[in-house]
Amino acid sequence: MADVVQFRMERMADELDDLERRGLFSRAEIAEIVRRRRDYEYRLKRPSPLKQDFLAYIEYEKQLDDLRSLRKRAILGELRQKRRREEEEEDGRRDKTVKWNKSISDVAGVRRILDIYRMAVVRYKGDLDLWFRYLEFCRERKHGRMKKALVEAIRFHPKVPGLWIYAAAWEFDQNLNVAAARALMQSGLRACPKSEDLWIEYLRMELTYLNKLKARKVALGEDVKTLEKENGEGKQWKEENEDLFMPLNEERGDAEGSDLQEGALEKKENLFWQQGSMILQTIYHGAVEALPSSMSLRKRFLDILDSVDLAHSDDLKIEVMEDFKKDFSHDENYWDWIARLQLSDSANRQELKREVVLSKLDRAVQVFEEALKVLSTTKMYSLYAKFWLDVIFPDREDSIPMLSNCEVDALDFSSSILKVYENAESSGCLTEDLACQYISFYLQTGRSEEARNLSEKLSNGKFSGSANLWVLRSSMEMKWLTDKSASISMDELHSVFELLKNVLTRLSLPEAECLWLMALKFFSNNKDLFQKLLKYVTIALARAGGTDSGFSITSSIVNWVLQRDGIEQAREMYKRFLALPHPSLKFFKHCIELESNLCFVGDGDALRNARKLYELAIAIYAQNRELWKEYYIMERKVGTSETANAVYWRARKILKDTIMLSVPSDL
Repeated sequence: MADVVQFRMERMADELDDLERRGLFSRAEIAEIVRRRRDYEYRLKRPSPLKQDFLAYIEYEKQLDDLRSLRKRAILGELRQKRRREEEEEDGRRDKTVKWNKSISDVAGVRRILDIYRMAVVRYKGDLDLWFRYLEFCRERKHGRMKKALVEAIRFHPKVPGLWIYAAAWEFDQNLNVAAARALMQSGLRACPKSEDLWIEYLRMELTYLNKLKARKVALGEDVKTLEKENGEGKQWKEENEDLFMPLNEERGDAEGSDLQEGALEKKENLFWQQGSMILQTIYHGAVEALPSSMSLRKRFLDILDSVDLAHSDDLKIEVMEDFKKDFSHDENYWDWIARLQLSDSANRQELKREVVLSKLDRAVQVFEEALKVLSTTKMYSLYAKFWLDVIFPDREDSIPMLSNCEVDALDFSSSILKVYENAESSGCLTEDLACQYISFYLQTGRSEEARNLSEKLSNGKFSGSANLWVLRSSMEMKWLTDKSASISMDELHSVFELLKNVLTRLSLPEAECLWLMALKFFSNNKDLFQKLLKYVTIALARAGGTDSGFSITSSIVNWVLQRDGIEQAREMYKRFLALPHPSLKFFKHCIELESNLCFVGDGDALRNARKLYELAIAIYAQNRELWKEYYIMERKVGTSETANAVYWRARKILKDTIMLSVPSDL
């Protein structure tokens, strides 16, 4: 290993001598460079060099080469100033360019970085990030090794579409070789025929090439269609530069010659646009054949077609839309996309007339109504309802803010979305989520009474076993009582309590956890009803069997009792919960934290209670290392050395480990 490193270091001698001779680095700096490079070389020659070793070496060489470039520019600037002063003193002649003859130090840094990258990708062939760093460096420095690096990367990763796209983009943009770029794209499609991005980028590349040809024809004055679209600008340019054009036949009249020239150019122009359309059709049919079930591919094709102007492009759009409908008319997402497509132009415009907005909305509604005739499913109704919610409420994530730009009140369409919910209910397609949306819409529009009646109807009917609906109904009833301006009567409180009891006893603890918290908070000021609710929550906790799902409920109850009745009642309450089968470790820790905090403020009973809680917890969770560690730390802080050592040796005996030794000594 030392011989190899020494050989590589000796090969740097000419470069280092050149750096010193040109004044770019001093002898001390070169000695530091040698030391750093030797360290990196030894790292790379280890039996298993790390990826970070290669990257660190590369980063160091990049910084070194940047510093060399800065100092080179500074030296050239000083030489120019010196030359300018000398010439002004002599005869006042203007400054001449100061030349810097290229030497080995100008290229050695980049060459070394490329060699390190080469060693790195050979060592880590499967690391795509490393390959792309290598390629990007070659591209930035415009080095001739780029093509070889691309070939190697594709050879090791032929199934990565991004590499094919990167290689074709480099050939097209940097190397200006359209034929090679097209060949790479076609090879990539043969290797990755299921890659949607590869098909789309191939289409974009061909369209970019057509646009470049079009720009060339415009510059040459051959693009008849384009010149006509530019309102006579091309014709004006021809008139201003008439001497650049030679007539085809001087014996013919000017009008006849002009007509012949225009006809020939128009024929060429039509042929150009037709060839572009043929390319689009070929790529489209190949992509559809390779990915027949990809809806996003067709959408992206249509987006691209909307942005180009080629002959028969409208015919191709119609063909794509017909194929789209034929292949995806059984998919609800297709109909939702078609309906939203009717409003896509309107969403980007600032000002719209009322008639235009209503017309576009009617077309979107017609699409959904047609879809329901084909697919009367729950998903279709859900998408239909979501469409109306996005139209009415502009603050949603997928909102359609077209109504805010015109004189139309969004709430005028409330009847439309209510009709969707009613039709879903009558057709048996109303799901639990749709039912909750149905009720929530009433609440959002301020119709709380209708929401209460609807929730009562649905929860007592088809959705009697729906946890979310019962939770929504119960929360509405409690909010309705809270928002009442008049005082709440006992009959109303008992009515809500009976409803909650009915809901909470039929739902499992995880399903109704948030409702338990709401109910306990709501009745916390009514001692009798709160105690009754505690009986039911105790039964639910016993049924749950000490899972962590009840931790938030029990801890909240203990905190409420502590704030309202004091520490003694809180202790009675947590003892009541700890007496249940298999209490959770989280609740134990909550109670221990409560007692530990009281220890530090001087409560005499708190330390004894904390020890009892630790002993109870250890009896159930004896193998929990964190529990033993926290017990030991507490004894070291507020106990004695004897009690702390007793906990330490008990932990070592039970855990058969020296985990306690990891506790910091300053505790």
